[in-house]
Amino acid sequence: MKLRILDILKEKGKTKYWLYNQLGLSYQNFNNIVNNKTSAIKFDNLKSICDILECTPNDLFDEYYGK
Repeated sequence: MKLRILDILKEKGKTKYWLYNQLGLSYQNFNNIVNNKTSAIKFDNLKSICDILECTPNDLFDEYYGK
């Protein structure tokens, strides 16, 4: 699975910087989540991302078959 955060931001005409300011996470954690460099995400962060981007968890995830 991979997160589609960057795709959704592009669809909505928003930037990573905008989302970073909305979430209030450390830049390192935020960057790891957005760039799919994390193996876990807290439910609180997932809910916040969905609320901010006005989407569902199903919208955020995409099947990924690569390494």
